[in-house]
Amino acid sequence: MLATATLHAAPKKLLVVTTTIGFRHSSIPTLEKMLSQLGKDSGEFTVDVIQQPPGRPADPKSDVQAEAKWQAALTNALQKLSPASLKHYDGVVFTSTTGDLPIPDRQGFLDWIKAGHAFIGIHAASDTFHGWTEFADMVGAEFKQHGPQVGVECLNQDPAHPANVKLEKTWTISQEEIYQFNNYDTAKVHELLVMDKHPNTKEPGHFPVSWCKNFGAGKVFYTSLGHREDIIDADPNLKDRKNSVAISRAYQAHVLGGIEWALGLKK
Repeated sequence: MLATATLHAAPKKLLVVTTTIGFRHSSIPTLEKMLSQLGKDSGEFTVDVIQQPPGRPADPKSDVQAEAKWQAALTNALQKLSPASLKHYDGVVFTSTTGDLPIPDRQGFLDWIKAGHAFIGIHAASDTFHGWTEFADMVGAEFKQHGPQVGVECLNQDPAHPANVKLEKTWTISQEEIYQFNNYDTAKVHELLVMDKHPNTKEPGHFPVSWCKNFGAGKVFYTSLGHREDIIDADPNLKDRKNSVAISRAYQAHVLGGIEWALGLKK
């Protein structure tokens, strides 16, 4: 009698970028840990992280030599985003990156995504490369501003999408920093989460929170959520928790589903 072998696909490979030149979010280490754990628990992908090089001076303008040394270390770390290195990965995650990162080949990076790879952007990924129009077009929008942290109700625009399938029709978040955007066009994205009123003024309108889109043969998933540690981390003993553990688990499911869709693991 012949045995039937079950073939399991090898895990996808994600390159997670957490470097910053502008504002650096304190939640970045928590996001790194979450992404690694999601990959481990799902068995669907592995995570390689480009972390911030140590040693940047507190005031770069007052210590030019130390800043130049740190910039060189950052440039070296980001060589993993070169086209030659990206051949070893299925997708890239920009995790609250900020500023004009010295990546080795801007056009080569976009061409790599267009060729059929995944780009996942979390929170401040949209606050990266201001002035690089092609990057903003790829992401789907460019960070404009945010107000004080507030509680919000996110409207689930596609309950069947992997990023939203575990979210209620209206997903209530107790407290989070909510972005507003420039250069956002609803016709160029597939909306996942939106709000029908301004998060701070409560004036009626249309305010995007999360979306996905095709970029050539590649796929892009972006969520502006992920500022607070207690929306990312489901540890019930987390200090000063404002968001419930259930909200954190829903956020993790949202991110995991977006990654799965972008990697082509779920339709």
